[in-house]
Amino acid sequence: MSRSGSAVETVLRERRPDPACWDAVVDAVCSEESSYDAERVLIQAGTAVARHADRIAADLRRQQGAFGTAVGHGVAVRALALAGTGDLRALPALHSLAEHGGLPYNRPEARVMAALPPAELAAVMRTKLRRDGDGYHGNTTALEVLALCGPAAAPAVDDVAGRLGTQFAYDAMRVLGRIGPAAAATADRLAAYATGRGQGAGGSYPRRAAWAHWKVTGDPALALDVCGTAVRSGTASHGLPFLADLGPLAAVHTTPVRRLMESPGAWTRTYAAHAYWRITGDPEPAVPVLLAEVDPAWDGDPALPVREAVRILGEIGARAVSAASLLRRILAQEERLSRPWRGVRILADQAYVRTLTEALEGIDGWGE
Repeated sequence: MSRSGSAVETVLRERRPDPACWDAVVDAVCSEESSYDAERVLIQAGTAVARHADRIAADLRRQQGAFGTAVGHGVAVRALALAGTGDLRALPALHSLAEHGGLPYNRPEARVMAALPPAELAAVMRTKLRRDGDGYHGNTTALEVLALCGPAAAPAVDDVAGRLGTQFAYDAMRVLGRIGPAAAATADRLAAYATGRGQGAGGSYPRRAAWAHWKVTGDPALALDVCGTAVRSGTASHGLPFLADLGPLAAVHTTPVRRLMESPGAWTRTYAAHAYWRITGDPEPAVPVLLAEVDPAWDGDPALPVREAVRILGEIGARAVSAASLLRRILAQEERLSRPWRGVRILADQAYVRTLTEALEGIDGWGE
């Protein structure tokens, strides 16, 4: 196996690889014999290659050509790698890629760009929404990233609202809710979805729409009604996260939420524990439920709510101190999560490491 091939396998497998392995990956990508595997891991590298930002930026300019207009695969790889380090030099290339359809077509890879300032990133995603029209992948990834931009995505309100009558409505509602009051003009349309009158309404749309209506108007009445009804009707997991966000405002629903902490479904138990704690402020019944979902042997299987349980324990903070030793043990593991496919394995493991680290900081100030 070549030096770069060995380095690729190492960074895919090890949570804390020797920095020399990342050096070899950068060397491989910035050489004339770049490999697909090296490119895929470089996109996932994030701050692990920050010390090589100048070299990656220089190679990006080379890939863009004499006129700086090329938007091929090589440009995308280097622009995304640079974006993952938070380097603003990635932005011009990302704008060009957005205009010409060259940004990522999967959500995990698109989230790499969230290391950039949200206002600048939102402008890139706005361009992508306008460029992609009704294309499935372009819309889902752009809306995913805009949701991460929060209120900074306010200039994109009209573009996002234009997706409410489409197959992308659910993702659009999440973005509008994250934007908040600046999206108040969409309140009536969100209310229509929440009450079953919106185009394509049904499924879990009403809960998301009611939550978004609350976030853009400040009026919790519709969200309390719609999400509370869901919790009492057997479609609990779709209403519980929104009741958790409402917190003490949802006190009227405490009893059914408490009952759902004994649900046979792991996700429902996890969401119910979160909602119960957020509503009542009492972590005592919630912590054991959450701790039971934190499996040290978890391989990244998305069907299990392990990472979400860890995140909530960290949110509870010092009163979840009983979880600290287990979380430290998991964080100390040398091997990355093995379940996700190679193209996102590092990203998935980095996200889990961040969640574990932030949870421990929330619980006992670990790492301070």
